[in-house]
Amino acid sequence: MKMKSSIFNQRVWALIVLALVAVLAGCGSGEAESAESSGAPEKIRLDYAYYSPTSLVLKEFGWAEEEFEEEGIEVEWTLSHGSNKALEFLNSDSVDFGSTAGAAALMSKANGAPIKNVYIASKPEWTALVKTEDSGIENIGDLKGKKVAATLGTDPYIFLLRALNEEGISQDDVEIVNVQHSDGATSLTNGGVDAWAGLDPHMARLEVESGAELFYRNPDFNTYGFLNVREDFAADHPEYVNRVIGVYEKAREWIQENPDEAVEIMVKEAQIEPEVARLQLERNDFSNPVPGPVHQEALVESGNILQEVDVIDPDADIEALVSDLIEPSFAEETIESAE
Repeated sequence: MKMKSSIFNQRVWALIVLALVAVLAGCGSGEAESAESSGAPEKIRLDYAYYSPTSLVLKEFGWAEEEFEEEGIEVEWTLSHGSNKALEFLNSDSVDFGSTAGAAALMSKANGAPIKNVYIASKPEWTALVKTEDSGIENIGDLKGKKVAATLGTDPYIFLLRALNEEGISQDDVEIVNVQHSDGATSLTNGGVDAWAGLDPHMARLEVESGAELFYRNPDFNTYGFLNVREDFAADHPEYVNRVIGVYEKAREWIQENPDEAVEIMVKEAQIEPEVARLQLERNDFSNPVPGPVHQEALVESGNILQEVDVIDPDADIEALVSDLIEPSFAEETIESAE
């Protein structure tokens, strides 16, 4: 009898252990399902750029890291040297959010880029056509037969095309030298090119340090500073798009209230002189962060010009592309709920 009782007890304990394992497994499964249903990403990948003061401030203070720390979500930063690089990162799924000029984002969208514009970092006058003091260039007409440095796929490149078109000059009348922005500044100063479609802060640095001159300016040809998100990230994690916009808003408001301290951060990050950073910051308007009709109109105008010069397919529906690119709902929800 003792033996049967022992065997019975062993079986009972075995069943209890199995039941406990099943319960624990169920709890673990429930937690996994809960985490999955919450839509939380494991990592949020942001870019920062010297042409985007908002991103520099956000990175400096670690506000994104603070926002997501309790959930154990890692924040990863990648430096974008131009809109073309930011768009490369977005297209290759190397970042979730990328800082670009509006027209550059439109060009990329026309080529099938899976992106949405969800926030306006600033309205900058960050590009103009630049010459050296002794260049002999006085106006756009003087560029015929000359070499002009520009970074393809960026706002300075689009600015150059629009400036040429405005003056009735074909892009075939100039030799466009495709180099990254900082290399364009160097090429101008060492005589490698005759003019440069510049970008701040490199443009401001040449003004301050070498007496370079902005011989053609048109603030309306500068498209806005867009914050773009990958479409799949926005679809999978809409709440986190709102929260990223929230920390960008914190940085934007801080810049408006603390311009001198913002200059110090720009000096530190971009390794530029305070006078250069101050000039760059002065050329940014941070007053309208929600994408809207004014941004759509600016992009439609840019898109029409880009079609005329065969940069965008002439059969493309520019208004439809712009409408598909600009998505104001995230910024509207985030900013309105904070007011």
